[in-house]
Amino acid sequence: MKLNFTGSSDPGLIRSSNQDAYYIDPEGRFFIVADGMGGHAGGEQASRIATQEIQNFLVSHWDTTEPTAKLLEKALWQANQAIIQDQKHHPERADMGTTVVVVIFRSPDSPWCAHVGDSRLYRFRKSQLQLITEDHTWVARAIKLGDITENEARNHPYRHILSRCLGREDLHQVDVQELDVKLGDRLLLCSDGLTEELNNQSIADHLRNSPILEKASLALIEAAKAQGGHDNITIIMVSLEENASE
Repeated sequence: MKLNFTGSSDPGLIRSSNQDAYYIDPEGRFFIVADGMGGHAGGEQASRIATQEIQNFLVSHWDTTEPTAKLLEKALWQANQAIIQDQKHHPERADMGTTVVVVIFRSPDSPWCAHVGDSRLYRFRKSQLQLITEDHTWVARAIKLGDITENEARNHPYRHILSRCLGREDLHQVDVQELDVKLGDRLLLCSDGLTEELNNQSIADHLRNSPILEKASLALIEAAKAQGGHDNITIIMVSLEENASE
């Protein structure tokens, strides 16, 4: 089995800057999407710190005996501390933070995912889209408790309020989970600039209509912009394919 992958980021139609960041390991070992907040400079800095810290930590510890789940968790804690340290040195960025979602393929372990905030991971299998991560937001919790419906959440005034993000002293947990993946699956990592504009049904329709990763990624970004493009839009897509020799 081999991985095919692509990534793209677009500022959207409203924002003057792009506070999202993403990183694709050239060898396809791991993938990162981060969505910064805290003003123009702060958001860009927070997402950039997160992607760089996670990248550096994973690369430098790749060959250790540390289990992949623990390695991934430590990488996110490292990023959290790095953002906090930057805040202390730059008080003007004291309110900055970032969401993050990471997928890692590290043999012989199974693939794993970690996330904080509302950047998401989806799995597209046999034309069906499944959300793998659970948003760390006020509305996600309200839906879980039955206080509001998913339709109400899409336009709720509190829909952007995060219950967790990187860059906070009071961050007590990052979510790490083992992934169930099979040959033929496609994984979609994205910032909420995509999911704010497109519901899951619309995302699935675009993936069904675009089997080629690059075309699917661009189609999703253009569709989000066609719906208003109110936020930065970042996408990484990973396809699990047969090796040419198989």
